[in-house]
Amino acid sequence: MGEYAIQMLGITKAFPGIIANDNITLEVKKNEVHALLGENGAGKSTLMSVLFGAYSADSGKILINGNEVTIKNPNVATELGIGMVHQHFKLVHNYTVTENIVLGREPRNAFGILKLKDAEEKVAALSKQYGLAVDPKAKIEDITVGQQQRVEILKTLYSDSEIIIFDEPTAVLTPQEIDELMDIIRKLKQEGKTIVLITHKLKEIKAVADRCSVLRRGKYIGTVDVDKVTEQELADMMVGRAVKFEIDKSPANPGEVMLSVKNLNVKDANGIQKIHDLSIDVRAGEIVGIAGVDGNGQSELLQGLCGLLPVESGQILLDGEDITKMTIRQRIEKGLGHIPEDRHKHGMVGDFTLSENVALKDYYTDRYAGKYGMLNFSEMDTIADELIEQFDVRAGQGHATKAGSLSGGNQQKVIVAREISLSPKVLMIAQPTRGLDVGAIEYIRKRIIAERDKGRAILLVSFELDEIMNLCDRIATISKGQIVGIFNAGEVTERDIGLMMASSEHKE
Repeated sequence: MGEYAIQMLGITKAFPGIIANDNITLEVKKNEVHALLGENGAGKSTLMSVLFGAYSADSGKILINGNEVTIKNPNVATELGIGMVHQHFKLVHNYTVTENIVLGREPRNAFGILKLKDAEEKVAALSKQYGLAVDPKAKIEDITVGQQQRVEILKTLYSDSEIIIFDEPTAVLTPQEIDELMDIIRKLKQEGKTIVLITHKLKEIKAVADRCSVLRRGKYIGTVDVDKVTEQELADMMVGRAVKFEIDKSPANPGEVMLSVKNLNVKDANGIQKIHDLSIDVRAGEIVGIAGVDGNGQSELLQGLCGLLPVESGQILLDGEDITKMTIRQRIEKGLGHIPEDRHKHGMVGDFTLSENVALKDYYTDRYAGKYGMLNFSEMDTIADELIEQFDVRAGQGHATKAGSLSGGNQQKVIVAREISLSPKVLMIAQPTRGLDVGAIEYIRKRIIAERDKGRAILLVSFELDEIMNLCDRIATISKGQIVGIFNAGEVTERDIGLMMASSEHKE
């Protein structure tokens, strides 16, 4: 049988304008956690989609437990004992946990009647065995993102998968949920499973992986024993150069107050009060960070400021002008930029080209005016190409590339490029590096610092405390929709901020 559970030999897969996998060989030992590391767009997900049968390789061969196989579709992969936990969950939200797990393979009796109770009992037993703590009868729409991911894991276990692929599993999880997932992966290994972990988060690789294979721009770079390399060495292998984890920046030189929020009150879409009498100022040439545990009003604050949620009471001043009741377009025209938390929902249109996405906010202006009231598509393409080159967006078909086909990091670069190109007076940024690799993180953070140095007023929301500490000139902690402390950077430690995030006592 040999020592390898998976052997992918000489795999090549091309799409229009790009070779996603270029003669890659990957060998995964039985009962190991094998990390697949690479930048956004390096070809990691494509390679695993070939293994799972979602794509067919143009050339190369696959061996499972030493036997050559042809995996034409995911059903064949499932029969071979291969399961995949996708980055974007494939769940029906108004179905229960169990209904999602058995979908397409429903257990029925001799009369064709669904035996849902039997399935619920099996799901409950698997959940208990692997410490997943999921209610088989709960509806998907009523459980957290972390629990939804556990449902995806249960789908693979229900199918008796011995090989489980995790595709960027922590991209949408909170720090606590990430820790819980790492424990689940360790438990799966103890139970004899073989795990492939697609990621670009070095801490997670060091936490759970035995070996790590690195891809760069579609090519195989090498495989290393995780306990014999440092995070810095992994980062350098991934990016192909020395990566700096600390961002060099000069002291801020703040000017006039550009954004003034006074006694703001905002309710969420369900009518629940999320922001309570919140006040904060952001000056030109400084970055003010909002630090807090997810769910304490950060999303509602930014949505209230940009107009996605109505303001119940209070005032928003942009460069001294009251914008509280203005439309979203009017706020943009007054100089308010927004890099949203959810890039797919609020940041871009996946079916639009990069040219169309770049022009989304100002397509109606003279910048893109053509003859006879038509858009000047040539100008749209020219501007998009300039931004693609300037921001190192890796797009196989240039400005004609559909935004939805890009990797997460390249999608984020497109949004950042568009917002910066509009030269806003105030730039609101939410989770700028969530789900990005170290190279993209380094780049995005440098651009944020550069915008500060141009005199932009920047309001930054991030759940990554090291990002807040690295980038911000002043740090405000938020708890239960209120600012509970504002500090100058350098005056507090991550521990101090963590304690403030959990408190409700105001400190100034």
